[in-house]
Amino acid sequence: MSIESSQSTQGIQAAPERRSGALRVILMAAGLTTALAAGIVPRLDARAALQQQTAALALPSVQVTLPTVAPPDQTLVLPGDIEAYRQTPIFARTNGYVKAWYADIGTHVKAGQLLATIDAPEVDAALGQARADAQQAQANDQFAQLSATRWRQLVQTHAVSQQDADMKTSDAQAKHAALLSAQSNVARLAQLQSYEKVDAPFDGVITARNIDVGALIDAGSAGGPAKEMFDLAQTGMLRVYADVPQNEVGAALDGTSACLEVSPIPVNCLPGTVVRNAGAINAVTRTLRIEVDVSNKDGAVLPGSYGQVRLSLKAAAPGLSLPVNTLLYRPEGVQVATVDAHHKVLLKTIKPGRDFGSRIEVASGVIATDRVILNPSDSIANGQAVRISSSANVGSSTAPASGAGSRS
Repeated sequence: MSIESSQSTQGIQAAPERRSGALRVILMAAGLTTALAAGIVPRLDARAALQQQTAALALPSVQVTLPTVAPPDQTLVLPGDIEAYRQTPIFARTNGYVKAWYADIGTHVKAGQLLATIDAPEVDAALGQARADAQQAQANDQFAQLSATRWRQLVQTHAVSQQDADMKTSDAQAKHAALLSAQSNVARLAQLQSYEKVDAPFDGVITARNIDVGALIDAGSAGGPAKEMFDLAQTGMLRVYADVPQNEVGAALDGTSACLEVSPIPVNCLPGTVVRNAGAINAVTRTLRIEVDVSNKDGAVLPGSYGQVRLSLKAAAPGLSLPVNTLLYRPEGVQVATVDAHHKVLLKTIKPGRDFGSRIEVASGVIATDRVILNPSDSIANGQAVRISSSANVGSSTAPASGAGSRS
């Protein structure tokens, strides 16, 4: 066999071997590619998902709520000053000594009932003298009238002059004027004598007695300056005064139903009505004083006690309400942070209205569809991207039941 034949035979035999080697290389490359794909691709996907999750978590998570309609009624609890419907000090109107007294503290008296008598002999003597003077003046008046009548008749017969008749007529008029003066003095002293009996001006209870038998009484005092004999209070009806904050004055107050709460008494609330208000805001306290009349027929509440007035105020056009934990106090005013359609923060300045305690009425600044952020951060700003928490229950916050909110 020649050398060329031998080489040709060897080449034929090596070709399958080269093809087999190339195939093995291809298979190994495919296996390596598959292995790489099986290990790297999931990692790449996981990395991309992680990046997306990281980007999402980088946004602040917030919870939101929707405004709700504020209740038309609001209960306002205010401290009240309880006073008797009528309370007056009773002073003496004549000088003398206390002869007797008939009512002590705690005594319930009727109008016109005798409380005390005063012994005033000087007044009695002066009245007797005045009556005698009045009788003398009456006698002088009668004689002067008769004389004037006679002199007018004599003038007709020319027995006396007209001048003399006129003088008699003038004297008769002077005597009649003296009679009227004497009668007025009698009436004055009789009135002073009537003040020796001290009567109750109205039905009530005696709350103070500052006299005793034999005490010297000067008109207008009881043994000292500006000291009354008795103090009388009418407790069947009470006047309760309370001060309404300026923000609540917009509601109609006169005729509003109210009730009085006093801790010692078992009754939960004594009904009453707002009968009048001061009509002007106190410049110091920025409040409006109101008067509530409360029936106290059984005398359960004592004047001077401390109590609380519970008012039920009605709003003509209630606005929206929000929880108080949505409010931001900024130099621009009271604001809330809302989330717009692009998940960006939008700060809105609001005008607060009535205060319900855990919620507050918003007079203006938001609409019913605004998504308001609960518990916003102090650093929150306009345009900040946020993420609404999946646990947020949008619109779940509801307004308190009618009259449930209160403010003291």
